Amino acid sequence: MGLQQFEQRLERLVEGVFARAFRGGLQPVELGRRLTREMDLERTVGVRGLVAPNRFTVVLSPADEERFSPFADALLAELADAARQHARDEHYHFLGPVHVDLAVDRGLAAGVFQLRAETEAGPAPDPILVLPDGRRYVVRADSTMVGRATDCAVVLDDPNVSRHHALLRRDGPVTVIEDQGSTNGTKVNGTRLSPRQGRPLEDGDEITIGSNVLRFETL
Repeated sequence: MGLQQFEQRLERLVEGVFARAFRGGLQPVELGRRLTREMDLERTVGVRGLVAPNRFTVVLSPADEERFSPFADALLAELADAARQHARDEHYHFLGPVHVDLAVDRGLAAGVFQLRAETEAGPAPDPILVLPDGRRYVVRADSTMVGRATDCAVVLDDPNVSRHHALLRRDGPVTVIEDQGSTNGTKVNGTRLSPRQGRPLEDGDEITIGSNVLRFETL
């Protein structure tokens, strides 16, 4: 499921001004397929279950690096998202944050690439809220307010959202969400929350606020 969503996002990414550059030659989706395959091949057994690599380096030819450069940052972000989603689908764990970098090897011919996958320990990443348009917001250590008011950390321009709609607060490694007595309520995975009653969130939970579905991520 994750790889299919990745492919669909990449199709949208290379439309328009980038479409001509990708009529032939190396396709971005090939990188995503190789990345998830390397995760499967390099996984190991850890204390909490299967551990997958979390550090990836995509090595391109000079010609392909030039073709990819106009949207390299967006591509790397999509590849990191693909790794996280594949980990969810396969119940893998990471020992640190996911990083994807690009490198160039002048000895590679156009259309040929390499992908190096490594397991790198590091601090657990901050929890993230992903909005429907792809924007990502860090859930801060104190609290993160979501609502329509401009003083909220996450502002949703939606008449169905209350000014101060829902609050996310971190209690050690756990993030809890509380509806702030909003008019239309807050749902987690389709279940409506009671006002002011906290509910712990897990990676991949979907939060419905007004007409917006936000995804909570910890990987």
